[in-house]
Amino acid sequence: MVKAIATVRGDSTVFGTIILEQLDESSPTNISWNIRGNDANSLRAFHIHEFGDNTNGCTSAGPHFNPFGRTHGSPSHHERHVGDLGNFQTDSSGTSIGTMADHLVKLIGPESVIGRTIVIHSGTDDLGQGTNKESKVTGNAGGRPACGKNLTQTTLSALLVYNNL
Repeated sequence: MVKAIATVRGDSTVFGTIILEQLDESSPTNISWNIRGNDANSLRAFHIHEFGDNTNGCTSAGPHFNPFGRTHGSPSHHERHVGDLGNFQTDSSGTSIGTMADHLVKLIGPESVIGRTIVIHSGTDDLGQGTNKESKVTGNAGGRPACGKNLTQTTLSALLVYNNL
């Protein structure tokens, strides 16, 4: 099992943790999150971006991770960027705690997302269904108030040692 953790923060009130876990290369990746500081009762986009560079804030993360050259889309569609994670719903305090499984996001293999950045966006992802050109590129997801510093890999053996198991 491989586990990757992104600590999300930025110049806004948005912060949290996103954890990705994959058993083996053919297994889906389980993605869980605890994100706080967003607008209440809102859908907010999040994506895995190309670069693990945050030297100029979340802008340095570049475009969505897209090794197959596809257009932007929903996590449930075949035609999408690997980094397209869709939206999460916030509660009345602006918090979102959730989980999903994704067959395209990989921690193991040549298209691994380890070392890349997860960005929380200020808007809702239209999942590539908008009427303008930007919809097929970014989903019109808005600004980048927070991002994960870099996805860092943790192996199961390291977790067992850390937890004294």
